[in-house]
Amino acid sequence: MYAVVSSPVCPLYLRPDDRCELADEALLGWRVEILDEPAPGWFQVRTDYGYTGCAPACALTAGDGDADRWEALKRRTVLRGLCSVRSEPRVQSWQVCRLVRGAAVAVHGEPDADGWQRVSLPDGREGYTRTGFLFDIPRLEEEQALREHIVSMARLYMDAHYLWGGKTPLGVDCSGLAFMAYRLSGVTIWRDASIREGYPIHAVDPARVRPGDLLFFPGHVAVYLGGGRYIHSTARSGSDGVVVNSLDPAHEDFRRDLSEKLACVGSLF
Repeated sequence: MYAVVSSPVCPLYLRPDDRCELADEALLGWRVEILDEPAPGWFQVRTDYGYTGCAPACALTAGDGDADRWEALKRRTVLRGLCSVRSEPRVQSWQVCRLVRGAAVAVHGEPDADGWQRVSLPDGREGYTRTGFLFDIPRLEEEQALREHIVSMARLYMDAHYLWGGKTPLGVDCSGLAFMAYRLSGVTIWRDASIREGYPIHAVDPARVRPGDLLFFPGHVAVYLGGGRYIHSTARSGSDGVVVNSLDPAHEDFRRDLSEKLACVGSLF
């Protein structure tokens, strides 16, 4: 059985308990597979990228056929860090829902002359948002274009604070940042800070590292920007979120502790 996330951000916990460790997050409009009901009000779910966790049932739309109906609709992805769905196509109307980057909404008809797009949510609610807040995830085949897009998507999260298990502008961890940079570029990678068989990232010679590749450290991952610099989400005191650092000792943003622990470089190419 499948369900669709109907809350802006659906937490996926290690256990059916909202006071335990956050393992991951799924965003509005994402489809998940229901595996079990470990406790009243909870579902154990698996995402389309193979991650499992316990989700509050109230964050999902899980009626018979709901997921299939949702999949049949034309959908677009939120690119703006935060945006509102409003009850009417005007800024003074009341807010139906607030969405984060990476969420998916169904679109209906064409935007009006002022750029308002009618949208619907998985639970049936409807409203309007600016068409400029939405985009179609590209399917880039040319290597340089894809590398540049991955880097640009990662940079959108600059200054987001560090959140273990997070993957939104409201809080993101290292692998959540890497995952979303690739997801918003049309590529699904493993969500953790490791290379996993069956996913498109593979180890390459560190001397071949290029922008958009991933730098793997023990328990940590970063997106390489070029010129020795990389972007990552770090819990290190003084950073506490998404920042740019360098592998080059000559740079003022050099982090020796990570440079000395670089385990491997991962690439799509």
